[in-house]
Amino acid sequence: MVYETLHATPTPEVYRQLRVGAGLSPKTAEAAARGLPNTLFAVQLLHEGQPIGMGRVVGDGGTAFQVVDIAVLPAHQARGLGKRIMAEIATWLREHVPETGYVSLLADVPADALYGQFGFVHTAPRTLGMAWQRPTP
Repeated sequence: MVYETLHATPTPEVYRQLRVGAGLSPKTAEAAARGLPNTLFAVQLLHEGQPIGMGRVVGDGGTAFQVVDIAVLPAHQARGLGKRIMAEIATWLREHVPETGYVSLLADVPADALYGQFGFVHTAPRTLGMAWQRPTP
């Protein structure tokens, strides 16, 4: 199969479809519309003109960067496309992150092995990933 690489932030609709289609948590249309303009770098993979995968870098552009939304639709998985997305992101990071910038990501197992190929290392036990949970009323 032939895949085209596109360096562009997905539309909110495409973003939401790829997340859900790839098994990631859904995001509201409002959240996508508010968040996507804050993308520092995005890559999409297209097959026959249709988006089938994506990845983004978000952050402040100087001190903090986070790799997010790595997603490939199931029909296109196991073809090295996650690795292709990460290679595009890794190239951007090398070219744009200042020497003292901090780049992070949260990895589900076994995807941590993929990210390890691009220089990401486990930070535990020195640091642990944490997420804020909205209190229930």
